[in-house]
Amino acid sequence: MSGQEENNVPKEKKNGEKGKETEIAQKEADSFSMLDGASSYSPAIPGELDDQRKVAADHDRSLEDRLEAFEDIKDSEVGDTNMARARNVEHLVGLRQIYLKFDGGNPTGTQKDRIAFAQAMDALRRGYDTITVATCGNYGAAIALAASVAGLKCVIYIPETFHTKRIKEMEDMGAIIRRIPGNYEEAVIYSTKKASEEDMYDANPGGVNTTIQLKGYAQIAFEIYDELRDAPFAVAAPVSNGTTLAGIYRGFVSLYRRGKTSRIPRIVAGSSFGKNPIVQAYLKNKPRCEDLPPQAVKETEINEPLINWHSIDGDLALDAIRASGGWADNATDKEMLQYAKLIREKEGMNVLPASTAGLIALLDRHAKEHLPGDRYVVILTGRKT
Repeated sequence: MSGQEENNVPKEKKNGEKGKETEIAQKEADSFSMLDGASSYSPAIPGELDDQRKVAADHDRSLEDRLEAFEDIKDSEVGDTNMARARNVEHLVGLRQIYLKFDGGNPTGTQKDRIAFAQAMDALRRGYDTITVATCGNYGAAIALAASVAGLKCVIYIPETFHTKRIKEMEDMGAIIRRIPGNYEEAVIYSTKKASEEDMYDANPGGVNTTIQLKGYAQIAFEIYDELRDAPFAVAAPVSNGTTLAGIYRGFVSLYRRGKTSRIPRIVAGSSFGKNPIVQAYLKNKPRCEDLPPQAVKETEINEPLINWHSIDGDLALDAIRASGGWADNATDKEMLQYAKLIREKEGMNVLPASTAGLIALLDRHAKEHLPGDRYVVILTGRKT
C-alpha cells in the first residue's frame, strides 16, 4: 500500500491494548451509537406472510400444514443475504475482489436467525411445545422470533449482569425472560439442565442439537457458492463460540466433496483482543482450545458479541481454521470501530463493529505478506436503518 492509502485505513495493532486506547474507543463508540447493535425489521416477518404465520402457530392445524407454512416463511425470509463487492475498500487496502456478505439482512439482523429457525422447525417436527436458550442478546431475539412463528413457548435465560436492548424485543415476541446469577457460559449450562428436566427443546450451542446448528450455518457456504460458482480463496468471519465458522467450513467441505467447487477456502477468524480461546489457541499453536481466566475477560459495548472465556464449539472452529490453511487474529475495540466507520463511509453499509473482526484479521495478514489476487468473502452483520 502507498503511504496515502495507509493513512486512510486502521493501523496495525500494537501488542498490549492500553487503558487510554480503550477510553478513546469508548468515546468513539458513544459518538457512533448507530452501530451499537443489530435490530429487527419492523415487522420482522412481512405482512404478506400473515396467512402462513397463522397456520404455523395454529395448534388446531395438522403438523404437516404447520410445518409447510413455517418452512415457507423460513425459506422466504431467512438466508440468501446480500453479497456485494467492496470496490472502494479494495482500492484503499490494495486487495481486489473483496465481497461483503451482509447477514444483517436476516429478520432480526444477525446470522443467528439461520439456526434459530432451523431449530424451531426441528422442535415443531419433534413435538416439543417449548424451546429454551441462554443468551446475551442477539441469539435470544432470533430464538424468540422463530418460536413465536412456530407457535412454541420460549424460555430465555440471561445472566443477571448483562443488559441488552433486545430484552424488550424478546418479551414482545412472547418469550419468558429469566435472569440468573453468573456469566453466559454458566447460563448455557443452566438452560441445558432445565431443558432436560422440563422436556424443553435445547437450542444452546454445544448441546444435543449442534448438528442442526452446523447445518444451518453451512447454508452460508452454499449461498456464497451460488454467487461465485466456486469457493473463494478465503472466508473471514468474527468468532465467539465457533459454531458459525465450523458450519461454514463444513458447508464448503460438502461442496468440494460433491465436485461443486475446485477448493475449500481458507477459514479466517477474528475476535476481541486476547478474549477468545479459539484465537488464542491458534496464535499460541495449542492443540486444543483452553479456557481463559473468566475474570480476565472484560466486556465492553464493542466486544460483547465476541468475548468468551470458554468457546463452546471452539475445537470445531480451530480444526476448521487449521484444516483449511486459514488463520486467526485479534482485533481491538478501536480497530473494530474504525473499520465499521470505514465500511459505512466507503460502502454505505451499517455494520456492527464486532462483526468486522474477521475483516481485520484478513487485512492484517495482507498487510504483512500480501495475499494473492483472488476472491475473498467477509461475513458481516449490522443494524438496519
